[in-house]
Parts: sequence; structure tokens; C-alpha cells
Amino acid sequence: MAKPIIAVTMGDPAGIGPEITVGSLNKSEIYDLCTPVVIGNAAVLEKLLPVVKADLTINKVNTPAEAQGEYGTIEVIDFPNLGDYQFGKVSAECGAQAFAYIEHAVELCKTNQVQAMATAPINKESLKAANVPYIGHTEMLAGLADVADPLTMFEVRNMRIFFLTRHLSLKDAIGQMTKERVHDYLLRCDAALAKLGVEKRKFAVAGLNPHSGENGLFGYEEVDEIKPGIELAKADGIDAVGPVPADSVFFQALNGRYDAVLSLYHDQGHIAAKMTDFHRTISITNGLPFLRTSVDHGTAFDIAGQGIASSVSMEESIKLAAKYAPHFKQA
Repeated sequence: MAKPIIAVTMGDPAGIGPEITVGSLNKSEIYDLCTPVVIGNAAVLEKLLPVVKADLTINKVNTPAEAQGEYGTIEVIDFPNLGDYQFGKVSAECGAQAFAYIEHAVELCKTNQVQAMATAPINKESLKAANVPYIGHTEMLAGLADVADPLTMFEVRNMRIFFLTRHLSLKDAIGQMTKERVHDYLLRCDAALAKLGVEKRKFAVAGLNPHSGENGLFGYEEVDEIKPGIELAKADGIDAVGPVPADSVFFQALNGRYDAVLSLYHDQGHIAAKMTDFHRTISITNGLPFLRTSVDHGTAFDIAGQGIASSVSMEESIKLAAKYAPHFKQA
């Protein structure tokens, strides 16, 4: 089987994205799994080679088909004319370039020139300065792909976590925990895993209150909304259990009892994943017509350009894209 071609967007040029991209592609095992093609600025990458202590060659290509995929060479679809920039500084020009990399990677995915995209971090302030009409990657990809509500999934080791709600206050998130939403998300999560080629799909839904409410003793959200939503999903053929107390469900999933957990709110699942392995927690955006993986950290402007940022998350993001790309179903 031919190695999948993965578009790797290098992120905000002023952040750690370029150096963790170089660091990742300084690992021969990446090239055993896929052919990575960087979408970014060749001059920035070239500047960082000695910083990262990478004995590599930068080779500009016009299309992914030109890439040889051999360790020792970073193949780049170059976006030149960046102009003046400083590591660690918010810049409209850097925000505009970061958006352009993503736009191009999406186009490559849509036209099947690559089999997936793996993204380095972008900076929200730089995007705003560039008048980019999206606050972050997920919103950007949803807009570019014309998808209303993409699903975020974390994968770390053998644990997968979906999120019922994301960037909401806890008070507002609780208001979104309706039986209809739980039902809908379990259906969509099951479809997302099927699209990734996952055949075994047993879900656990995390509880909200201590001990999942103890049948109303510590709150009625589980009784009134969460459990009824699970029952609706089960009636539709979804293999789901819960609500399972949140202090144990992630440990059980990590040890193989469940194939995925539906976290009810942002920090519930984020804490579980990042405490398991911060650097190897990778985000997959499901519900798009293409496969996208990403690091789950920011641009780290405070250390950008110094060669001290760990590339482990970027390596794992590319590896996960390569893992799922051969099985991903576009239809």
C-alpha cells in the first residue's frame, strides 16, 4: 500500500509551529509512515534548521505529487513574501499567512491531492489582527468545508474522548446537556468513528455530578437528561452506557473497557487526556469531508524560535493522520 501524503501546515510563523514542524520531520519514523508535505514559508523553516540542530535540506515543490517522501529532505509548498516578523510577536502578516496555509491544505484535501492534514498551532490575536473571520482552527475548517458543527475528538494512547460542549462557561454548558443533544451526539460520534474505520464502538457517557448524581441525591441532570439521551441512542442501535462517574470513566476507557467517552464539558475531558499524556494528546476534527489532526497546544510565543519546544505532539499528530488516512471514508 502506498504511503499516505499528509499536508502539514506549519502554523503561525512567529510561534513554535515552524520549529516543531522541523523537529518532527527530523525523525525518520515519520517517513516510514507517510509522505509529509509542509505548507508554509520555506525561509522560516530554513532559518530554524540550525536552531533545532536538524541536518536537513529544504526542497520547494509546487504540488504534493512532486514530493519524494524521503527522510533528510523537508518538502515545502512555499508561501514566500512574509516580510518582517519576530518570533513571539503578534503580527497581522503572520496571521494572514497562517490562514493561507490552512486554506491551501483544505483545497489539497478536497481535491484528493493529500489524504489528510496535520496542523501546527495558530494564534488567535494574529488572526484577529489580519481580519481573518474565524477565531480558531475548528471554526476555520468548518467554514472552509461548509460544515455546521464539527466534532472534536481527542486521542491519547488508546483512549478517545468526544465533547458534548466545548467553549462555554460551565453554567451555560449545563444548559446544553439535554437528552436530545446527548442522543444526537452519540449518533454522530458513532458515525465519526465508523468513518475512521473503527469497527468496535462502545461508548461511555461521563456523569456530571459527583457519583453521577446518585439518582438525584446530588443533582437531577443525569436522571432528567443524560440517561434518557443515552437510552434514545441505544434504541437507535448505539452501544452506549452511562452516565458513568467522571472520576472513573476515563481510567476505565484507558484500560480498554470503552472505545470512546463522551465528555460533557471542555475541562472534564481535557484534564483527563492531558493528565494521561500532555504531549501525546492529539485532536481530530470529525465531521469534515477530510481527515484533520492537530496538536492540542498553543503557539507558545514565550519560547518561540529558541529550539526548546518539544516536537512530540506534532510527531504524534502526523502519525495519527497516517494511521487513520488509509481507513478514512469521505462519503
